[in-house]
Amino acid sequence: MNALSDWLTGAGKRNVDAPALHRPLSRREAETAIDLIAAARTREVAASAKSAMDAKAITIGDRTLRWESRSFGNAPFGKRSLWISMHGGGNAAPAVNDQQWRNQIGLYQPAEGIYLAPRAPTDTWNLWHEPQIDPLFQRLIDAQVAINGVDPDRVYLLGYSAGGDGVWQLAPRMADRFAAAAMMAGHPNEAGVASLRNLPFAIFMGGADSAYDRNRIAAERGAELERLHAADPGGYVSMTRIYPGLPHWMNRKDAEALPWMAQFARNPWPNRIVWVQDDVTHDRFYWLRIPNAATAKAGDRIEAVVKGQTITLTGSVPAGTVVRLSDRLLNLDQRVRIVVNGREVFDGRVQRTAAAIVQSLQDRLDPSSAATASVTLP
Repeated sequence: MNALSDWLTGAGKRNVDAPALHRPLSRREAETAIDLIAAARTREVAASAKSAMDAKAITIGDRTLRWESRSFGNAPFGKRSLWISMHGGGNAAPAVNDQQWRNQIGLYQPAEGIYLAPRAPTDTWNLWHEPQIDPLFQRLIDAQVAINGVDPDRVYLLGYSAGGDGVWQLAPRMADRFAAAAMMAGHPNEAGVASLRNLPFAIFMGGADSAYDRNRIAAERGAELERLHAADPGGYVSMTRIYPGLPHWMNRKDAEALPWMAQFARNPWPNRIVWVQDDVTHDRFYWLRIPNAATAKAGDRIEAVVKGQTITLTGSVPAGTVVRLSDRLLNLDQRVRIVVNGREVFDGRVQRTAAAIVQSLQDRLDPSSAATASVTLP
């Protein structure tokens, strides 16, 4: 590991093509490399994010995400949970949405963790599912991991009213970032639930909250998740509460979401993935990466299953798709077989390298999801 240590402290540490990073690693060496590279990347992100964290504001392009936060419990650094709680409002004057934001700041209290209420960057009807929200949330999570010691496997998403609309949209398309999600009094619009296969999801709705058919649709989506779980008992864990007689405001009964959510930690290497693209497309989902999110279309679907040493992909799998690998998914000391839509496209050994780890951690400060190897499909 001397070459790796030298690389980490050298001037070329961002060059993933450095020769030392491509030599094969044993499983033990790869585990050590993740620790070393993650520590270096954490220092880098902490330095670059310090001013934003001090200001409680992150800007990408012309959009700025501000927030307020409160801390609960005393989990050690690196083990803290993060609760991202989205406010309601939308399609209203800034003062109205500001009031909704202030209300959200005091709405819930987890037993442990950083409870963070962001202020939507806009005052549009779709506060929380405009395209810039996804990268802003990823930047926010990375900064909280680097500076406040958040565990990337214990990040939770929740939201009320228009914030609930955002949960319906963001949870499926960012399911690989969260440990659990809870939707309070929101409307899904066109969003589906198929991508929630590995994300525990809770639905809370007043039984009398009939505007836009929210109560009816919430019950239908809850029943759909139950059917999916019955057909696939390893996935689609859910909880649905339709409170009889309650209107849009549920008198804080929905706070039962937090202890339910807290029992879950994210599994970044599930053995089955269902990835359905939304109108905001992504290029990575769990251990799959497509070459270009811009060429993906809403509704494109990939299912991926690991059984033993065989990975089977079906659906809209473009050429150049990268299968990101780890010993947490299968045994990299043995041959790996990959089948795409019934055709074998790979059968052989895949070497662990530091380059794969570097690439993963440059994408996201997320050591537990860092790949140690990869295969690019023809």
